[in-house]
Amino acid sequence: MNARGQVSWDGAVNAWLVAGSVYRMGRREWLTEAGWKEAYRDGIRTIIDLRNSGERQRRPSDPDVGAALAVFDVVLAPTEDRENPEFKALCDPYLNDPAHYAANARLFPDRLAAVFKAVAAAPGGVVIHCSAGRDRSGMIAAMLQDLAGASDAEIVASYQAAMRSINERHRTMWPPHPHERYLDEETLAPLLETRGAKVLDFVRGLNTREYLLCNGVTEPELEAVLAALGARVAL
Repeated sequence: MNARGQVSWDGAVNAWLVAGSVYRMGRREWLTEAGWKEAYRDGIRTIIDLRNSGERQRRPSDPDVGAALAVFDVVLAPTEDRENPEFKALCDPYLNDPAHYAANARLFPDRLAAVFKAVAAAPGGVVIHCSAGRDRSGMIAAMLQDLAGASDAEIVASYQAAMRSINERHRTMWPPHPHERYLDEETLAPLLETRGAKVLDFVRGLNTREYLLCNGVTEPELEAVLAALGARVAL
């Protein structure tokens, strides 16, 4: 892991430490067998997959990891219902802009609460992932950072780092992504600024603690999440 919190498990794409023993990354199928052994050595015991069922599949270019995943608890916790008409209208073909995080939280509170319940129940380190490791993971990471007492600058920087990292992946990705391409700095820079600001607007307007408590997460579960984050924030 470098000084900025980027994680170097072999094959991992867009992998970052959120706080404490909670990490985020892109699709798990990118990790190699060696990468999973490294994650295990770093204390990871639970993988929380935020993707929908149709996304959870290997691609021909994905490495064979054998039985390396057998030592982890894989929790399937999609953050959305792709068939919800309002969500489809806002996020077609998928959630790719923090401007829509608030709608996601409003439409699917039980699904977001389930992610935090899974973090609370995890016996060791947790890695949360979606596909790119940018928006679904970014939404949950911002909420976790909010709980942990992160500053505005830290929350914005976390999203922007993930956005830059997956953009760099698009430079060499083969086959190319069906909807996204590598963006040069001139194109990327204004998006980093506007989307970073939208992430902050979302999470500061949400009040993560109250949102979770109102949607089925208990006080002891919040305490467990804070413990995983290494946070010292009074409930």
